Amino acid sequence: MSEQAFRLRKDLDQPVLPPEWPPGFSCRTLRAEDARAVHAVMSEAYGEGRGVPGFHVWWPEFSGDSEFDASLCFLVYRGEKLVAVALCWTSAFLKDLAVRPDARRVGLGGNLLRQVFRTFQARHARTVDLKVEAGNKAAIALYERAGMYRVPWEG
Repeated sequence: MSEQAFRLRKDLDQPVLPPEWPPGFSCRTLRAEDARAVHAVMSEAYGEGRGVPGFHVWWPEFSGDSEFDASLCFLVYRGEKLVAVALCWTSAFLKDLAVRPDARRVGLGGNLLRQVFRTFQARHARTVDLKVEAGNKAAIALYERAGMYRVPWEG
């Protein structure tokens, strides 16, 4: 039986370049009024059946988690439209990274990773981890380009 998901890690012992947002794009942290737009981006980016529960379930569970911190949730806008998100836990774990299909291939994923890595470096974390589905080849390639490598679940 093939493995469904595995853990990747980025060591934060080396400098990380700052994000360079493409023209017309900007990044800021989460505000409560962004919740529905964030849910919509995740639902669209992940597609049907990929584990994004309905908003009325997702938001209370997400924002009510003991590791939730709005300052660790990064939102990328093209003008006024939310097009990408990186949602992190306080344990230096990247919970979700999602980019709308119409905003892919312009560097948003890589820049969001830089934002996450630099933020956790400033918080004196030694590593950042995430979980990725084994079949998500595009995401795995993005994470590996960013210097992430596979580690055991326990580690």
